[in-house]
Amino acid sequence: MILPKYPLSSSSQLMTFEFESEGKFGKVAKLVAYQPTNLKGVYNLAFGDKNTETGQINDRVITDNGDRDKVLATVAATVYAFTDKYSDSWVYLIGSTKSRTRLYRMGIAKFLEELNQDFEVYGQLNDSWEKFRRDTEFEGFLVRRKQIN
Repeated sequence: MILPKYPLSSSSQLMTFEFESEGKFGKVAKLVAYQPTNLKGVYNLAFGDKNTETGQINDRVITDNGDRDKVLATVAATVYAFTDKYSDSWVYLIGSTKSRTRLYRMGIAKFLEELNQDFEVYGQLNDSWEKFRRDTEFEGFLVRRKQIN
């Protein structure tokens, strides 16, 4: 996606990424972590403000720093980097609240054509997975880099 993004730093295995949001409330440390799930090859994308005391992700705080699109583009850049290294892996995304899940859904819908060039994108509806489509209130999302033969 050709959108402004923040510079990223990452762990050597690309399991965690850090960046700073810069906006109306100053600089806010952000953290993205790819966490293994109980399903082989499926990773949960955890994202939020970095708690500077514990180093952990706080995914409940509302920063509202005025740079939402740049933050989301930066998080999307981590998905590209992660799936460059782990091309067979699936990435699971769900917001910590319904409004955050809606924000992710809107972001995916806005850039769906671009995303579909590089990723398989699915939405979770009840207990099943469907190819992502606009105007559907999916509860979670699953993406994987398209396999090139």
